[in-house]
Amino acid sequence: MRAQVRGTQRYCAAPACQRVRRKHWQRTKRRTDPDYRENQARAQEAWRDRHPGYWRTYRATHAHYTKANRAQQARRDAARRLAKMDVSTAFSPGVSGIYRLSPAARDDLAKEDAWTVELTVLSRT
Repeated sequence: MRAQVRGTQRYCAAPACQRVRRKHWQRTKRRTDPDYRENQARAQEAWRDRHPGYWRTYRATHAHYTKANRAQQARRDAARRLAKMDVSTAFSPGVSGIYRLSPAARDDLAKEDAWTVELTVLSRT
């Protein structure tokens, strides 16, 4: 039996092509549709609630994934540390703008305690 296909078909029927098409559609939909984005977030949270130990089990049974993920995270962490070395030179007193403020004494990379602040120059000397 032959499937009926419109003459204006833009994607091939191969599973790999369909995955790419679906991924592109979902990415665009999440970016442009707040309802869809919210629904996807709720669905993911519900899945995590139904499968609380999934990732722990996956990491325990897939050592290659865990090793590769740790190596990638180490590269990202190193890149962040390098980028932060020049942050203070980019700030020039007297320049209005929006800045990210975080404690200087902490050496971790977590930013739960960072604030976004807006500084406005009121006068210049």
